[in-house]
Amino acid sequence: ALPAQRTQGGSTENSRGRMNEREGLLYDFKGSSAICYILIMNIKEGVLCFFQSHSTMSSDGLENLKIDDFQLHASSTLRYGLGAHRGRLNIQAGLYEDDLYDGAWCAGRNDALQWFEVDARRLTKFTGVITQGRSSLWSSDWVTSYRVMVSNDSHSWITLKNGSKDLIFQANSEKEIPVRNVFPAAVVARYIRINPLSWFNKGGVCMRAEVLGCPLPGQNEVITTDELDFKHHGYKEMRQLMKVVNEMCPNITRIYNIGKSYNGLKLYAIEISDRPGEHEVGEPEFRYTAGSHGNEVLGRELLLLLMHFLCVEYLSGNPRVRHLVDETRIHLLPSINPDGYEKAFQLGSELSGWSLGRWSQDGIDIHHNFPDLNSILWEAEAKKWVPRRVPNHHLPIPDWYLARNGSVAVETRALISWMEKFPFVLGGNLQGGELVVTFPYDKTRTPGMVHEPSPSPDDHVFRWLAFSYSSTHRLMTAANRRVCHTEDFAKEDGAINGAAWHTAPGSMNDFSYLHTNCFELSMFVGCDKFPHESELPEEWENNRESLLVFMEQVHRGIKGVVSDLQGRPIANATIAVEGIQHNVKTATDGDYWRLLNPGEYRVWARAEGYTSSSKRCEVGYDMGATKCDFALARTNLSRIREIMERFNKQPLRSAGSDRLHGK
Repeated sequence: ALPAQRTQGGSTENSRGRMNEREGLLYDFKGSSAICYILIMNIKEGVLCFFQSHSTMSSDGLENLKIDDFQLHASSTLRYGLGAHRGRLNIQAGLYEDDLYDGAWCAGRNDALQWFEVDARRLTKFTGVITQGRSSLWSSDWVTSYRVMVSNDSHSWITLKNGSKDLIFQANSEKEIPVRNVFPAAVVARYIRINPLSWFNKGGVCMRAEVLGCPLPGQNEVITTDELDFKHHGYKEMRQLMKVVNEMCPNITRIYNIGKSYNGLKLYAIEISDRPGEHEVGEPEFRYTAGSHGNEVLGRELLLLLMHFLCVEYLSGNPRVRHLVDETRIHLLPSINPDGYEKAFQLGSELSGWSLGRWSQDGIDIHHNFPDLNSILWEAEAKKWVPRRVPNHHLPIPDWYLARNGSVAVETRALISWMEKFPFVLGGNLQGGELVVTFPYDKTRTPGMVHEPSPSPDDHVFRWLAFSYSSTHRLMTAANRRVCHTEDFAKEDGAINGAAWHTAPGSMNDFSYLHTNCFELSMFVGCDKFPHESELPEEWENNRESLLVFMEQVHRGIKGVVSDLQGRPIANATIAVEGIQHNVKTATDGDYWRLLNPGEYRVWARAEGYTSSSKRCEVGYDMGATKCDFALARTNLSRIREIMERFNKQPLRSAGSDRLHGK
């Protein structure tokens, strides 16, 4: 470690820069990557704050909404939608900016008397500020320099100094890349103000901001009692943690990879089951994935915490976890896009911004990189080809998509192979930047429509599944919570049809539903895409029960085995539910699972070469799928074909036909 050095002024770092040593900061540099630990001490008050730079210090809570709207104030406001409550780092404006939800705080006048203020409501050790310009498709506004002032009573203000002069911080040179300024020394106060001094000459005084700091001792809350590894895990650390879990629970875990990323990083998954590596007849398979957008890192950490939690709780004899693991084959894939994650991880929580690392290395949005099967199905429906000429399920992948020169990410190809290999019944992909659960269809039916409801045949089932997650999340359905950006999803019970939010052709959810048996949903698990390590325990508490409850829904509906009269399983048999125009197929062992809400259903089993069979199956409210088996008899035509196969496909000739042919 290098000793702290006294210098003039503060330190500035944007997403391409590097922080310098400053008064009150103790650094430990490890090579050119500048991995540093920052130690801020105040001996008189006995205060000790310890941060790691990959977490970009601890934020005061603007982006993650710990700071309420009433704690944000400004000297003036251009209009309500550009008020102080919109001055949060990475907040996004709607496509059509309006008077409610714009993308920054903008002052009512463009002069050096304007300010943006945060009331921490308790004494806080402030250590720095991060700023952005205004999120807008139509305007270019950002602040280029500012002063910082602090106060304990909001009346008497002290300006941070550089000797006898006011300390001037250099801010942004464009509107999206965050710029961090670290103070020469930590300052203890309740209120902090940012006073813009200059701004882009073609724009106005507009900014989004985050304040860095930590509360004084005795004001932190105990958030979780689970003893888990609450930290951000790079690629090697993620692999190591998965190995640790596997070594702790070798009898119920198996690590495997589904392929490689563009940069050659393996896409690791872990299986958790009482018989890892084996599909048990009648046992459903479940999957969680995360990190298709590499900069949305909370889902990745939640899955790493979940696999650790399931292992620890299974060993301790937790009956709920034991039942879940013994009766379900669980697959967890924490990082679909490790290349993108590494980009965001290098810069940390705030400096990675809203989009750095979102796409694959070759610039593809993996979550929306699947073939658009919706259009194929809907066109066939319009021509009345469904279901005679085109099925309503398991639609094949079009040839153009499989072509080698197609714009398909290697990660997407690996995902498709994985989805086709295992008979998944239910899946959830964890994303970030919002608090809501979305479900198919993700694409609007009306061409050109940006958003409109687009229900699938299983809309009622999807709504139940979505609500099972959102209703058990600590924040998603809270009526008094602040919206993340522009949508109040709490009014929708924290769940919404994907297309009703915004259209997304070629989504993983729609592809999964139309090409496989798996019902797939997206869980947006936090407003902040990249929360600080200090926030991970609370985010775990927010999502833990939801993660478990949603997995348990895989046991809702009906299940069974389709076999012939001799008891031999029939693979690829079709299971159809009367009144629902979407079927599923049996797996290799003839077993099937059909997610359904409570009720009574007429169910049909059909297979080529067999007579169809139907029965009434009742689904109750208690957890546990209703068993509904089918035994199918061979058709006369299939028996004839079987006999023909035995005779090398030669037709059987009668004596009369032999005489007719002169034999």
